[in-house]
Order: sequence, then structure tokens, then C-alpha cells
Amino acid sequence: MSGASGTPYAAAVLRALLAAGESVDLVVSRASRLTLLDETGISFRDAHWRDDLREWLARGADGKPGTFAVDVDGDRVRYWATGDLAAGPSSGSYPSRGMLIVPASTACVAGVALGLSKDLLQRAASVTLKEGRTLVVAVRETPLNGQTLRHLVALDDAGATVLPASPAFYAGAGHIQDLVDFVAGRVLDAAGVPHTLYRRWEGDIGGARTPSTNGTGTGAGTGA
Repeated sequence: MSGASGTPYAAAVLRALLAAGESVDLVVSRASRLTLLDETGISFRDAHWRDDLREWLARGADGKPGTFAVDVDGDRVRYWATGDLAAGPSSGSYPSRGMLIVPASTACVAGVALGLSKDLLQRAASVTLKEGRTLVVAVRETPLNGQTLRHLVALDDAGATVLPASPAFYAGAGHIQDLVDFVAGRVLDAAGVPHTLYRRWEGDIGGARTPSTNGTGTGAGTGA
């Protein structure tokens, strides 16, 4: 998680990963802590990360507390400090299916594209690329200048999936959470993780205006 605006996207992805039974190695950049504080009022602290994570993931995209029930106890979530360059994800021998950067700031995009590895987030992304694993970069910025576009092309050339945080409306969004869940669902699609976060297109024009029959909708698959 980097410092771009879009902490609800990260929360939705994390909830869905846990709902799918996945284990998560969590890296929260220093800049993203400021964004999280600004967008939610939650301070993410190393010494109390589990309590802070629980409070954050329970909130809906509209900021309402207690919207979701999420279990972050046990060993399915492992948190690594962004300055810990000796952390597990810093090595290619550490077992991992891939990496999702949600949201990805333009500074994060540049650092990964250039292979800077100045912190654990960038180092883990470089390891993911060199090991040929899935790397999804959910860039959240607009407009995009030429320099950032070139960095995104470089990431694409390196094998990453560049996934702009661009909600779609054909799924019948009726709430801000639906728009957030669409982007989160596309991230999970790129990573091959099953979910029911949004209504998939089935060739039925106007289908989004009829009640869903497949369990999708606000908060579906995330413990709501």
C-alpha cells in the first residue's frame, strides 16, 4: 500500500483476500499512513498494527464504522515495517504467489520502474518481477504526465499488470462501496483470486438495472 489516495480500494482488496482464504503479507508505506489518517482518521502504528487494521477494514468506503466483520487475528496476516529491508518479502526465496500494490502512487510507480528498492515496498516489487511472479500495480492518479506514462510502459514491459483504479458503471453501482469493490475485484481478477465483489458482464444490455441473482452487490464476499 503506497501513499496515493484510495485507501478504500486497499481495504476492499484485503477483505476479499481474507474472505478467499488467502494469507497476506502487508506492507504499508510511510506516505500511505498519512493518507490513511487523512481519509479515515485512523493512525496505523507498528506496535498496534493489528488493532488499527481491524478498525480500518471494518469501515465501509463511506467511512461508516462497523460496516464489515473482518477477522485479522491469527497468522493469516503478517505485517512488515516498510523500513525493514531484511523482511521476508525482500528475498526471492520467501514464498509468495505475487504482489498487489493498491493504491499505487506515481512516486511508487517510478521507484519500482527504475528498480530503486529504497524501501520494502519497492524491494518486494523488484523481487516479484525478477522471480516472474504476478505484480499488479493499481495506479491512482489523474492526469498522468509523460514521465509517469513511460514508467507504466516500463512496468508493463517488465511483466507487471498496470491496472488504473477506474471504476465501471455497467455493474449497476448504487453506492460508493460498489465502485470501490469493482476496482478491487479487477485487481483480484488480475491476481487469479476468486471473489464476488461485482456483477460480471454477461452480454445482457440493461442487466445491471435488475436485481442481482449471483450474490453480488454492496460488500458481497467481504464479510458484510
